[in-house]
Amino acid sequence: MLTIPSFDRTDKLLSWYDRHHRILPWRVTPTEQRRGIKPDPYRVWLSEIMLQQTTVEAVKSYFTAFVERWPDIEAMAQASEDDILRAWAGLGYYSRARNLKKCADLVAAQYDGKFPSSAAALKELPGIGDYTSAAIAAIAFGEPAAVVDGNVERVISRLFAINTPLPAAKVPIRALMGDMTPPQRPGDFAQAMMDLGATICTPRRPACALCPLNEGCKALGAHEPEQFPRKAPKAQKPVRIGAAFIAIADDGSVLLRKRPDKGLLAGMSEVPGSGWSARIDGDASIKAAPFAADWLAAGTITHVFTHFELRLSVYSARNVTREITKDGWWSSPGELGGEALPTVMKKAITAAIPDAFKRKQEKHQS
Repeated sequence: MLTIPSFDRTDKLLSWYDRHHRILPWRVTPTEQRRGIKPDPYRVWLSEIMLQQTTVEAVKSYFTAFVERWPDIEAMAQASEDDILRAWAGLGYYSRARNLKKCADLVAAQYDGKFPSSAAALKELPGIGDYTSAAIAAIAFGEPAAVVDGNVERVISRLFAINTPLPAAKVPIRALMGDMTPPQRPGDFAQAMMDLGATICTPRRPACALCPLNEGCKALGAHEPEQFPRKAPKAQKPVRIGAAFIAIADDGSVLLRKRPDKGLLAGMSEVPGSGWSARIDGDASIKAAPFAADWLAAGTITHVFTHFELRLSVYSARNVTREITKDGWWSSPGELGGEALPTVMKKAITAAIPDAFKRKQEKHQS
């Protein structure tokens, strides 16, 4: 099958995007742009940081809550890191939230509250790498930068039938995306490629008949689109073990403490536990209890981090006297959902108190 010229691809894809673009709370649609509405760099930046390794559906409600609370970069710069971490709880990868605060502070202080407009300058800011800098530059400022996320990798690898497995294929994929990106409407082109990968060129059962680029797709021509992108075999993740202790006061409050400011889940809230890490196991037995109490086994939870799997034995004790420990603080049932608790800690607490976060979830859904 012949490969159609790149300019023809661009026209076909942008025409498809004009008709079929997704409606997202951070996006300025082509129709809005024709009316003179321009993308807000702050909203583009915030959404792109949130979308790193997180799904669009998961991000929507968080994005809306963030912009309602902190509508611009100056407002976020004035916020405390603890407040941002609490609002971020559930999105994972808390280093992104800490970098969010660092970046807001820097842009407010050194750039008069205005993001630099080039990908090269954006990449110098905290938490902004190759993809995010290119996305902000293209979408917010019209720079024809090569924007490559997982969806774009899939589209490009199929379009050109790239046999090099990921992650090695990232280099040629970025080069091809750079060649395809037009000087006009580069932001819309980038978002069109993302939408195509998310809605048409999906990992399984891609809707190739509906694809605006199907005429020149080499993977489709070979009748094997699902074989791309090629992937190198995944290394098996190590399994670490440890213990978590849920101390519950007579009024239902749960004992929490703050994790160290450096390392995994830095600065987040946690329940007392044994000293596990990505490299070493912690004591998974009741002997690791932080103080004497009527500890009972409450089950085992599993949580998968980027580089390892963690299995925590959970123990709980009720009617614990508040004065028994000076380490940490007691969070009441009404406050627990607002604490900066990572998902692994929420799992541990839920193992001991099944409805601990039900009130927070119902409020979130309403």
